Amino acid sequence: MGDPAKKRATYADLEAVPEHLVAELSAGVGHTFPRPASPQCRAAGRLCMTVGPPFDMGSGGPGGWHIYVEPELHLGEDVLVPDLAGWRRERGPQMPRAPFFTLPPDWVCEFLSRSMVAEDFYRKVSVYEAAGVTWLWYIEPTMQALDVYHLGPQKRWTLQMRIQDVTTVRAPPFDAVALDLTALWEGLADEAPGGG
Repeated sequence: MGDPAKKRATYADLEAVPEHLVAELSAGVGHTFPRPASPQCRAAGRLCMTVGPPFDMGSGGPGGWHIYVEPELHLGEDVLVPDLAGWRRERGPQMPRAPFFTLPPDWVCEFLSRSMVAEDFYRKVSVYEAAGVTWLWYIEPTMQALDVYHLGPQKRWTLQMRIQDVTTVRAPPFDAVALDLTALWEGLADEAPGGG
């Protein structure tokens, strides 16, 4: 890293990565890592089922969003794959039928494991900031913690909320509905170690 003689990674390099790995590109460097482990996968799926009905489908909530699981984002020269992302329908009434998105999302959610904190936070947060993503959630399932960041007018992230060991929350940009977070943490202590 940082070697000027080193060849910059390209999208073709990402396409060559085996399907069992997640591949991303930032600052001309390719990054690969294993698929998330079961606590992150389970919590991500449950959050999608929690946020999706009121905000994506308008069932019991205001609607107005497109919510996607693991969308491939092409943000300038960077390619990232967040766990969840959402676009306000007013910005993207019709989302493209394409393998990736070039319109930056309004909200991104990343589920962190202790081994991925530096990878996700320090590398990806600056890309999301430069692209103008307005809301960023970081969730660490085993700690039962949610951090909500907002990109302000100065184009800097500010921590809006830090939530831990709380069952129900109104967290922006989805604060129109109280979200039950217990489903995200439920059963995590019972999961056997191992897996990817």
